[in-house]
Amino acid sequence: MTKTGDERGGTGRDGPWWWERRRAAVLDVGLGAASAVECALEGVPTAREAGVPVWAGVLFGALVGSTLVLRRRRPVAVVLVGIAVTPATMGFLLAVVGLYTLAACEVPRRVLATLAAMSLAGTFVVTYVQTRGDVEADGTLVIVLSVFMAVALTVPPVLLGLYVGARRRLMESLHERADSLERELSLLADRAEERAEWARQEERTRIAREMHDVVAHRVSLMVVHAAALQAVAAKDPVKAARNAALVGDMGRQALTELREMLGVLRAPEKQPAQRRPVPLPSAPAVPEEGPSLGELEALVGQSRAAGMAVEVLVQGEGGGYRPEVEQTAYRVVQEALTNCHKHAPGARVVVRLAHREGEVAMQVENGPCEGEARGADLPSGGNGLVGMRERVLGLGGVFVSGPTDGGGFKVSAVLPAR
Repeated sequence: MTKTGDERGGTGRDGPWWWERRRAAVLDVGLGAASAVECALEGVPTAREAGVPVWAGVLFGALVGSTLVLRRRRPVAVVLVGIAVTPATMGFLLAVVGLYTLAACEVPRRVLATLAAMSLAGTFVVTYVQTRGDVEADGTLVIVLSVFMAVALTVPPVLLGLYVGARRRLMESLHERADSLERELSLLADRAEERAEWARQEERTRIAREMHDVVAHRVSLMVVHAAALQAVAAKDPVKAARNAALVGDMGRQALTELREMLGVLRAPEKQPAQRRPVPLPSAPAVPEEGPSLGELEALVGQSRAAGMAVEVLVQGEGGGYRPEVEQTAYRVVQEALTNCHKHAPGARVVVRLAHREGEVAMQVENGPCEGEARGADLPSGGNGLVGMRERVLGLGGVFVSGPTDGGGFKVSAVLPAR
């Protein structure tokens, strides 16, 4: 079935049968009725000339004219009927509207050209024969008049139909593009929301990791010193006072770091003069201000003050690392020492730091826990190793952890310097 531009797209259909719109059905029925009346009237002289009853000519004309109702469903058939009745000098409205509808449809151009040429030739021949027989005129004038009538009844409806069909297709194309753009915008909005949710989740994970590293190490040392203070309070008041001072220092340091982190979280965001898209990071961002490898000796000293035997081995000369590399390396050693306090009290710990070309490597290894050593019953959330792995992998490094053959535990990490 060939359709015009009015019939494509079934959204909002409210017409009967093959009509998409009720007003289209009313228009076609009205045109069909007008064409039927025209052809019925023109069938009277045709019936007299052919020597048949008038009522037969009227009925034939009415049937021929009423075929215009099918112009949207069968435009080719309507045009063929109009061409067929051209010798009977009837169906002018049928021929004109049929050619217009055919040109507006998405039919092959060769079909349109063939039928238009047939209609043009039929109109020319009929006009020439009737004009030549009715009046005595010059042959050239008759030919010019016949050509004029053929062109006037064929070319304008074809050109108008081509224009209307092209305009309809253009409007449909614009509507489709608008719908496509709307779908793309909706998809982009969904993706932007997903990326924003991903960024929020990454930021929450990073903040949770920072809070864990800050609180866990300091509070673990405070618990260790508090346990030692409880053990020596009655026997050695001087050592007890020293341990109490260390506990106070650890608490103040923990509070200072927490205040710094909370200050960053509460800092108002600066509004730029012009809003621009901000690229999302591929890895969790790390604040530039934070601990560095230069503070590693102080970190080890705190563990030594808590009674842990820690040996530090440094290879090569470092410096010039990115702030996030310095902070990540510090946090890995810090969390590894915290785990030693929790799970291997009294064990000997070795911290190795190697500055290589293009990378920095660190390793914290503890020996087996001494049988008589008693821990401080420190709780463990199980997030220490997970946080270290996330930090290292987020910078494109390598992280390995696991038990050693000697009964201890080892944490190793390699970070790219740049």
